[in-house]
Amino acid sequence: MGLLAGKKALIVGVASNRSIAWSIAEFMHQQGAELAFTYLDDKLAKRVNKIAEQTNSNIVLPCDVASDEQIKAVFGELEKQWGCLDIIVHAVGFAPRELLQGHYLENLSREGYQIAMDISSYSFAALAKAGHYLMKDRDAALLTLTYLGALRAMDNYNVMGVAKAALEANVRYIAQSMGPDGIRVNGISAGPIKTLAASGIGNFKKMLHHVERAAPLKRTVDQMDVAKAATFLCSDWASGITGEITYVDAGYNIMAMADIE
Repeated sequence: MGLLAGKKALIVGVASNRSIAWSIAEFMHQQGAELAFTYLDDKLAKRVNKIAEQTNSNIVLPCDVASDEQIKAVFGELEKQWGCLDIIVHAVGFAPRELLQGHYLENLSREGYQIAMDISSYSFAALAKAGHYLMKDRDAALLTLTYLGALRAMDNYNVMGVAKAALEANVRYIAQSMGPDGIRVNGISAGPIKTLAASGIGNFKKMLHHVERAAPLKRTVDQMDVAKAATFLCSDWASGITGEITYVDAGYNIMAMADIE
C-alpha cells in the first residue's frame, strides 16, 4: 500500500520530462495515486500523453488556466469519470520573457504584470473554486509551487516574484476558505532546479552554484526532492498541515549573508 493508495489526483502544469510536475506525477503514481492530467496546447499534448502512459492514466484534458470555461470543463469530465477528486497539483507559472530581464521596473508593463498574476497566481484560486465540489469532505489536498523570490527581491525574477508572493497569500486564504470542508492547501518553495521554466531566468547557472556553496546541505535540490515532499503534503500523513509554505531548498532560505567570502 502506497502513501496515496486510493487517491485521485489532478496534475496541472506538466511541461517536459524535466519539470517538477512530471516528477511529482511519477512519484504519486508509485505511491498508489490514480492520475489525471491537463495540457495547455497541442505542442505540449504529446509530452503530457507520454507521462500519462507511463503512469497508467487515460485522462488527459486540454486546459488553458486563463480560461474559466476550460477549467470548468476539466472538472466536469473528472466528475463523469471519477465522481470525486482528492488532490490538485498546481505547477503553473508564466511571465513574458522580457519582464524577467534587467531590473524590475525596466521592462515592466501593465499587460505583462496582469499576465503574470493571472497565470501564476489567480489560476490556483480558479482551480480551487471550480474543483471544490468534487473535493468536499474527502480529506482532500491542494498543492502549488512557489519560490524564495516571493519574499526576497532577486535579480531577473522581477514580476514573477510579485506573482509568487500573491500565490503564497492565495495558499493562506484558500486554506481558510476550504478548511471547513476538510480540504487542506499548501505550497512548496523549491530551490532552483534545472527545468524548462528556469531556462528563462538570467544567470540561472550562477544561482545554482551559489546555492551549492551557501546552503547548509551544500547542494542544490532536484525534482525528486520536491516530489517526495509534495506526496507527503497531499497524503493523510500531513492531515494537520494547511496554509503552509514548506521549503525544499537544502536549507538555503535560513541563511543570511551567505557565501560572502
